Amino acid sequence: MKYIRPALVLALCMILALPALGEDGFPKTIVDSADRTVTIEKPVERIVLLNTYSYEPIYVLGLEDKLVGVTSSAKSLYPWLSGMKEKPVVGTYLEFDHEKMVGLKPDLIIASSKVAEDLESKVPGARVLSLRFVNQSLFERELKLIAEITGSSDLAEEYLDWRQRSLDLLKKNTDRLDPKDKFRVYCEWAEWPLHSGGKGSPKDITIRLAGGRSITGDLGSDIQYEISPEWLVMQNPQAILFENSQDAYYNPITLVQYNMTSTERAERFLSEAAKRKELEGTDAVKNGRMFILEEMMVDGSRSHIGSLYLAKWLYPDQFKDLDPEAIHKEYFERWLGVPYKGIWAYPPAPAS
Repeated sequence: MKYIRPALVLALCMILALPALGEDGFPKTIVDSADRTVTIEKPVERIVLLNTYSYEPIYVLGLEDKLVGVTSSAKSLYPWLSGMKEKPVVGTYLEFDHEKMVGLKPDLIIASSKVAEDLESKVPGARVLSLRFVNQSLFERELKLIAEITGSSDLAEEYLDWRQRSLDLLKKNTDRLDPKDKFRVYCEWAEWPLHSGGKGSPKDITIRLAGGRSITGDLGSDIQYEISPEWLVMQNPQAILFENSQDAYYNPITLVQYNMTSTERAERFLSEAAKRKELEGTDAVKNGRMFILEEMMVDGSRSHIGSLYLAKWLYPDQFKDLDPEAIHKEYFERWLGVPYKGIWAYPPAPAS
């Protein structure tokens, strides 16, 4: 009998064990952002979103009609997204109505890794993916995963090409900066003073893409870091960025957003922040480099646009031809399909 190599036998066994693929390429086995291996049996047609940051990517891919369940948190944050007002609510971003979700019969639930396993046991028939859309280094992979299982890969590639042009522009100009000339930037939640993000956090990446150096970027990899006032004074940041989240559980305030028509709140906030003991003596306050960005442009799916604003604020001479608001407007009207309005950044970016 002819000898058959063990490796060949193993390979044949693996092939025979795989489920037969249909003409549409399903089932598909993918690995989500929590390193969970998930098999999607058929093209996804009904989606429930529990992760607040995943809404805009779903709209970018033109999948809003597949969205059958949303959180009340997302409704309050995204009332301007098409059809959001009519979508059934399945809870908040912290507490879910499992029975309501079962009744909606979703094929897919997008949620945090903390609740993924529990959801699969409580919502039969639904596959759960952990995709966060907050880290720009993972964004492309996460968007392609959703596109692959929803049949929207062509649109994903088109959007990623559009997004890459902004990233290339940032890199081209920030690469020219002398490291010693890069501004040291401190970023905190506007609603949560003295809390920032460490190395590799969305805040750190947003600042680095803009050509800055996050003063908390060497504090480890935690997304949330509590900062001592004394440490902050010693660091003496040259610029301060406040991230405004209207859905924060701690002291929610609205400074910038889609429906804002006045800068009065933002002006008052920065004026009061400049008087804080740990900030008043910093170079950032002395030189008027204090800025506000809406949450999705720092910790969310369009933080590359936040980096454009920050780069323009920090280095107006290097980015003379950059108009962040024009790119932001194109994002809303071309990719989200809604008119651009509101105040998303304060103060306004310097004129080109």
